[in-house]
Amino acid sequence: MADDDEPVDEEAMMAEWEAMAAEGEEDDTKAASADSDDNEEMAAEWEAMADSDAGESDDDDGPSSGRVLDQDEIDSLLGFDGDADSGEMTGIHALINSALVSYERLPMLDIIFDRMVRMMSTSLRNFTSDNIEVSLDNITSVRFGDYLNSIPLPAMLGVFRAEEWDNYGLMTIDSSLIYSIVDVLLGGRRGTAAMRIEGRPYTTIEQTLVERMISVVLKDMCGAFEPLSPVNFTFDRLETNPRFATIARPPNAAVLIKLRVDMEDRGGRLEVLFPYATLEPVRELLLQRFMGEKFGRDTIWETHLATELWRADVDLSAIMDEVSMSLGDVMNFEVGQTILFNKTPNDEVVLKCGEVPMVSGAIGRSGQHVAVMVRHTADRLTIEDETMAGLG
Repeated sequence: MADDDEPVDEEAMMAEWEAMAAEGEEDDTKAASADSDDNEEMAAEWEAMADSDAGESDDDDGPSSGRVLDQDEIDSLLGFDGDADSGEMTGIHALINSALVSYERLPMLDIIFDRMVRMMSTSLRNFTSDNIEVSLDNITSVRFGDYLNSIPLPAMLGVFRAEEWDNYGLMTIDSSLIYSIVDVLLGGRRGTAAMRIEGRPYTTIEQTLVERMISVVLKDMCGAFEPLSPVNFTFDRLETNPRFATIARPPNAAVLIKLRVDMEDRGGRLEVLFPYATLEPVRELLLQRFMGEKFGRDTIWETHLATELWRADVDLSAIMDEVSMSLGDVMNFEVGQTILFNKTPNDEVVLKCGEVPMVSGAIGRSGQHVAVMVRHTADRLTIEDETMAGLG
C-alpha cells in the first residue's frame, strides 16, 4: 500500500504547487497592473501640471524655451527674409557688418563731395564741350573685399595716391561712362547711345581718354578737400582687373561715394572709394558738421580774449636763493640763527610767476624799496636752464 500511495502523494503535491504558483502569478499580475495604473495616473498628473505651467509662462514671458522655430523665423534670424530690395540688413548679416564705421560719423564728407559735384559739372563740360550733369547718389560704408567682388565688369579702375596722407584711393568708371566719354571726345553723334562691343579689351585710345578724365576728376577732388586739408591726389595706374587694384585688405572698412554722370541721352556711373586708413590723418577734421572759412571760429571773441590776457595781473616772486636742508635741521631752527646762502651782492635774482621763470637781474635799492634791474628775459633763462640740465 505504501508503494501505491507514494505516486498519489506526489501528484497531489505537484497539483498543490501548481495551484500556489498560479495564485502567485495572479497576485504579481494584479500588483504589476496596479503599479502601471499608478504610474500612468502620476504621469498624466505631471503632464497636466507641465501644460498649466507652460500656459502661464506663455502668458507672462512669451513662448516657452522648448518651442521649435518654424522656417520663417529661422530665415528671419539668419537674415534671409527674401526682401532684398529693402536694403536693410537683418539677422546674422547685421551682426557681422555692425563693426563697420558708418560714414555718418564723418559728416564733413557730404559737404566735400557736394562741392566736388559742382566743380566736376563745370570742369567736365569744359573737358568734353558738352552739356554734362553730375549728381551725387549716396555715400555708404562697405568692406573693401565686398566692393571689389561687386564691381560689374568690364570696367576701368584708376588707383590714385594722396601724397600728404601717404595712402591710396580707388576710382571706378563703368563701361557705359567709358564708351560715352570716348564717343563724345571723338565726335560721336548726339541722340545715339554709345555702342558697346562685347568680348574685347579696352584699346589704348580708350584708356588714354579715360586717364585724362580721371586727371580732371582728381584735380576737382583736390579743390574740394582744399578748405579742409590741402591734399594732392596723383594718378598712379589704371587697371581693368579688380584683383590688381587691391589697395587695402579685404575686411577693411572703406567709404564709397557713388556719382552719376549724365550727358543728355548717355552717361554712366563713377565711384570713388577711400579706405578709412586713407582718411585717418584728417579724421578729426571730417568729424566737423560744417565747413566755414575758419571752421566756425569767432575772431571777435579770440581778439577780446587776447586783449584781456595781456591786461591780466600776475604776481612775481623774487627768489634770492634756494638751499636744500634736511627736515631735522629745519626743525632745529632757533631765533637769531643765521642761514648762509650761496649768493653775493653782485649775483642776479630770478623773478618767477608761479613756477615759471620770467626775468632775472641785479638786486638793489630804489628809495625806500628793494628793486631789481632786469638783465635777462624769459627766453635767455629757458636756454640757460636747458643748458644746465644737459650738463647735469
